[in-house]
Amino acid sequence: MASASTSTHVGIYDVFLNFRGADTRYHFTDHLYSELRKNDVRTFRDDEELERGDVIAPGLLKAIEQSRISIVVFSENYAQSRWCLDELVKIIECRTEREQIVLPVFYHVDPSHVRKQMGSYGEAFADHEKDADLKKREKIQKWRTALTETSNLSGWRLLDNQEHSEEFIADAIL
Repeated sequence: MASASTSTHVGIYDVFLNFRGADTRYHFTDHLYSELRKNDVRTFRDDEELERGDVIAPGLLKAIEQSRISIVVFSENYAQSRWCLDELVKIIECRTEREQIVLPVFYHVDPSHVRKQMGSYGEAFADHEKDADLKKREKIQKWRTALTETSNLSGWRLLDNQEHSEEFIADAIL
């Protein structure tokens, strides 16, 4: 995390956490959040249950914009969440426009599955594309592009056999 200080972007948060709550909220992401906070890293983690819909909450978009770093935790069911994908598109926009640092974590998923939208990612996109009109297809293409771009960044891979996420976080991320 030391390299984050080289960013010229000033924000309210040091880190914005993007993750699929159902997959990681009460284990990996909770440990990551706790460790970041313990190390005095100002971290935004959405703890509210979001209403389902196509429009992402304005407060989340603002939190992304006001963060110096975004950590994206890709998990098995990440691509099923329109919220996660919408946040990811905003994160990539901030990376381009605001030089925000983006750090991917591949939590029990193969980075190539994220990059190429294969496996559970391919299945999720098949569901998203069912009966999609032109506007929705354009949005889906933005999601695909954001997934590909993010999965091409240098990050970390937590394998299924690495059970101790606390040790992984301390050794790899902090």
